[in-house]
Amino acid sequence: MAGVVQGERREHGVLLVSAARLAVLGSPIAHSLSPALHRAAYGVLGLDWEYGACDVPEGALGAFLDTVDAFNASASASDKAWRGLSLTMPLKREVLPMLDARSELVALAGAANTVLFDDGLHGFNTDVDGIVGALADHGVTGVATAHVLGMGATAASALAAAARLGARDVVVTGRRDDDPELTRLAGALGIPLTFRRPGAPPPGAVDLLVNTIPGDVDDVAAIDDAGAFLEVIYDGWPSPRARRWLDAGRLVASGLEMLLHQAIGQVRIFVTGADGASLPREAEVVAAMRASVGL
Repeated sequence: MAGVVQGERREHGVLLVSAARLAVLGSPIAHSLSPALHRAAYGVLGLDWEYGACDVPEGALGAFLDTVDAFNASASASDKAWRGLSLTMPLKREVLPMLDARSELVALAGAANTVLFDDGLHGFNTDVDGIVGALADHGVTGVATAHVLGMGATAASALAAAARLGARDVVVTGRRDDDPELTRLAGALGIPLTFRRPGAPPPGAVDLLVNTIPGDVDDVAAIDDAGAFLEVIYDGWPSPRARRWLDAGRLVASGLEMLLHQAIGQVRIFVTGADGASLPREAEVVAAMRASVGL
């Protein structure tokens, strides 16, 4: 795939080009704050990079990438070549067979939220860092038990994050009695995994609850007995369940905090071409990103 930024050079780890294009893809996407976060970062770094949002529904990612191919094949179309993509629901698993290379975390979690165009499509997962970073902001750096609501790609990242935080037992609530991808992941992580349906007997007290399901959750008995709560959904914040926890003075981490931390990881990848590399003026970059979304 043509997508490498032409005429690039690096200075102190920063990719220096006249211009580049990036975007967040998903559906729905109009509410996304990713453009604000990324534009703030590239502004601090002095990069004339365009970052937009494109509504790409399930099943349409391949057609979008074909358009990107055609775009980049035409030297006269624009002076801005594609550098990368951020992916949200429902594309984090759909992209997997289209990748030419993937990070170890993508291979483990079975989900990619970041694509770098660099002599092909390179997939990365910064959602796990996003979850760990959001919880660390509230002093949660270790858990023994966790409860994840949902069975999608973000739930897989939540399971991997719980393992990174030391969880030894995880319950997943969803509409099915089993999920092959989550079962595979739990086996690779060495974590016992229990599945439950909404309305089933609650799992009991856990150290961490992570909700990945859009909309309200009526399974109140299952979500009120936890030490810390991460509400991944940030559109319409606070959700009714988060408001209930906040009003009770309990520990709640917002999806916006997760979005910030996963976006920091994406900026590092897009700018340096490597996962986990530090940015020049990183503290200033992060401060600008926080301010751009009111954190």
